[in-house]
Amino acid sequence: MAGDRYDYAKNKYAALGVDTDAALSALAGVRISIHCWQGDDVGGFENADGLSGGIAATGNYPGKARSADELMADIDAALAVIPGRHKINLHAIYAVTGGEAVSRDKLEPRHFVPWVAFAKERGLGLDINPTLFSHPLAADGLTLSHPDPAVRRFWIDHCIAMRRVGEYFGRELGIPCVNNIWIPDGYKDIPADRLGPRRRLKDSLDEIFAVAFDPRYLVDTVESKVFGIGVESYTVGSHEFYLNYAAKNGVVCLLDNGHYHPTETVSDKIPSMLLFSDKVALHVTRAVRWDSDHVVIFDDELKEIAKEIVRCGALDRVLIGLDYFDASINRVAAWVTGVRNMQKALLYALLLPHAQLRQWQDEGNFTQLLTLGEEMKFYPYADVWARFCELSGVAAGCEWFDAIRAYENEVISKRR
Repeated sequence: MAGDRYDYAKNKYAALGVDTDAALSALAGVRISIHCWQGDDVGGFENADGLSGGIAATGNYPGKARSADELMADIDAALAVIPGRHKINLHAIYAVTGGEAVSRDKLEPRHFVPWVAFAKERGLGLDINPTLFSHPLAADGLTLSHPDPAVRRFWIDHCIAMRRVGEYFGRELGIPCVNNIWIPDGYKDIPADRLGPRRRLKDSLDEIFAVAFDPRYLVDTVESKVFGIGVESYTVGSHEFYLNYAAKNGVVCLLDNGHYHPTETVSDKIPSMLLFSDKVALHVTRAVRWDSDHVVIFDDELKEIAKEIVRCGALDRVLIGLDYFDASINRVAAWVTGVRNMQKALLYALLLPHAQLRQWQDEGNFTQLLTLGEEMKFYPYADVWARFCELSGVAAGCEWFDAIRAYENEVISKRR
């Protein structure tokens, strides 16, 4: 029966010139970077202190991961019902130090060996982020732009250390590692000097990127933000700052779709970025009124982001990562929901007749452009998704939640 449904869908799309088998093959080649911090509310293994620096995880759902072993087990539970092969995105605070207190500026590849072993065994890639928040030297809201040279030195050395870890990941796994720098720097009220902090940030980044690592293994990215909690009036690392810095210095600009004004859309930015940049990186999230990092759902903006990636022929140029953390629901289910929705959006985009739609736009045939676009919302997309899941050996529908519920009952519920 499932085969009959896929055959029907295949023929339906073929009438529009869309090859569903090719779409499935293209989707299978996309590795999504799955953020580890959904599993423990961005806690990490460094200490038991709470979050700070504009980061907030809300909710008290029981059973969050408390160690590397528990976090890896939870990731395994998610991967078991997510189709395809992906990457795991780490923060520096997820170093496995065996109980040894290691300053962030002194972290080394050896502190991440268990993660590499985990990834190798499962055919995964790894990405990395320096952690420039939840630390005494970030307590006043400034890190790489701090007026104190000693504070800047600490954070510069930390970023260099994590770039070294990232190159190690790429070399060991044969999959390039994305190293992403995001800082919480800014001011709550109107600043007296906007230029100075940005000049200091530029100088810090120049020093960080002056240390050469093999680009075959390490991809450097920088991430902007419009504002954060406690820095509502001025963010040092603005979009304009990083857009210009990335263009001038050969690093990749990372766009988080929760980091802009609510009337801005990242989907509209992607094609412009691709005209001038070899690669673009994404953190896909769901902002509700502000950068609130809700679980990614199959909404209009997610579909538009996927459409632009596919329309631009950029599946190999756009580095897709997820970034949300919801502590009010089952954390493993949150991972699965977000990743599968990102994949569904990409498949939806792969099943559109982009050449035909583009031709109608260029001809000014906006009536057919609109009507076909609307009709395609009811094409048998779900049957193609079911085929993709079948090929990956996972459930296509909500049956996957049975496995997550069983895992919660058998493992998560016993955590105290």
